[in-house]
Amino acid sequence: MVWALVWLAGWGANSTHGLVGGYRFLAHGLAYELPLMFALVAPAIAAGSLAVGDVAAAQDGVWFVVWMPVAFLVFLIGVTGFSVWGPFAPALAADITGGVLAELSGTDRLVFQAGRYLFLTAGAAFSVPLFLGGGAGPVLPGWAWVLVKTVVVLAVLVWLRRKIPLLRPDQFMEIGWVVLLPAAVVQDLVVSLVVVWKG
Repeated sequence: MVWALVWLAGWGANSTHGLVGGYRFLAHGLAYELPLMFALVAPAIAAGSLAVGDVAAAQDGVWFVVWMPVAFLVFLIGVTGFSVWGPFAPALAADITGGVLAELSGTDRLVFQAGRYLFLTAGAAFSVPLFLGGGAGPVLPGWAWVLVKTVVVLAVLVWLRRKIPLLRPDQFMEIGWVVLLPAAVVQDLVVSLVVVWKG
């Protein structure tokens, strides 16, 4: 759905700059979607379930981020890509005068920008039960730990926004296909071997 929404935001304005931005987003989407899916598979394999509650409960001893760091990193890269954020925002770049945002103003622009922040927040929140032990933690109740962990992940993603340079779509596609996808597949294989060895 995100692919369609961002592309249609660029296409709907009937502007060259917006359309180029939309196509840039589609190019990025192809490069981060598949690694993201493989990153999501790793916690499910380790927990033996697709239920988010079961995945969080399976991290009773050691959080998955400790022995699945590659999957966690690929997941966060996918979240930033979905959010058209930081180095993965050439769809909004200045060289195409704002890309998909070029013709948006007022309420439309506000809704688009709010959607980016909501996707980023949802991705940060979803990383907590998948990789960071859910509500596990001392002293505080579970819901408070989920909130604290979400805020920390979100703060890191927001902080990194201006620290990493913008990547051209072809550069990120190369990184996505040549580095992230094989790394995520290897992480899944390692997790599978650990699960088989323990079982």
